[in-house]
Amino acid sequence: MSPNARGAALMVGSMTAFTLNDACLKALGDTLPLMQTLLLRGLVVTVLMGAIAWRAGALRVDFARRDWGLIALRSLAEVAAAYFFLTALFNMPLASATAILQTLPLAVTLGAALVLREPVGWPRLAAIAVGFCGMLLIVRPGADDFTVYSIFALCAVVAVTVRDLATRRMSAGVPNLTVAVAGALAVTLFAAGSAADAVWVPLGPREWVLLGLSSVLILVAYLLSVMVMRVGEVGFVAPFRYSALVVALVVGFLVFGEWPATPTLIGAAIVVATGAFTLWRERRAALRRRNAASGK
Repeated sequence: MSPNARGAALMVGSMTAFTLNDACLKALGDTLPLMQTLLLRGLVVTVLMGAIAWRAGALRVDFARRDWGLIALRSLAEVAAAYFFLTALFNMPLASATAILQTLPLAVTLGAALVLREPVGWPRLAAIAVGFCGMLLIVRPGADDFTVYSIFALCAVVAVTVRDLATRRMSAGVPNLTVAVAGALAVTLFAAGSAADAVWVPLGPREWVLLGLSSVLILVAYLLSVMVMRVGEVGFVAPFRYSALVVALVVGFLVFGEWPATPTLIGAAIVVATGAFTLWRERRAALRRRNAASGK
């Protein structure tokens, strides 16, 4: 396989693992409280990811105060993203929640322009505007099936945008695994504090299997997402992240008997198209900057 083909396969694998993890958590939402689920999964993920980081020599604490502040901000955003997205996921169709999350590349591009002052030309700004119109088709404020959980999914997008922008500002020497362990630990501690006074539900074999599967899937998803950034061209590989929506449609229909309404599907198609265009434009802009720096 060529590097681009390997990168595309890794991206599809990562998105599939993320979506199947979401499906496991949604299935648990029928029997387990959210915070109990977050705590149990967080304990497993934190231990496993910490062990991998330790073995890889990537578990470090010798960072500048600025980087620690960014790690703390990213971890808080990770907590908010987990709470808002899983709350939405437990109460709305898997494909609809996933479709809203696909606005993330647009939100990150806009956030980078507003907060980090990264240059964004009018074609990408137009794509962002059209993409957010697609998002309104998915959410459909004022429609009969509109619920507050659609707002929760949008809050998750905002939280993940903050998380990604904080990650962009970190020094290059901060290991990815250290950052990931910090985020997983923050989510676990938040869930532990929130679940301290809650009534715990006994776990049966089904719950243990789903929790274990979710923990493995999220770990695999993260490792593949790290690997994909090291293989192939970003401009070619990045659009394959939208495979998550295809997986969510199939799993939602086969497992939960869900199928989004036609406006949701149209909105999702618009979001995917504009997001892919934005990623492509970002890649072209990066190439131009690199060629200008090398004098070509």
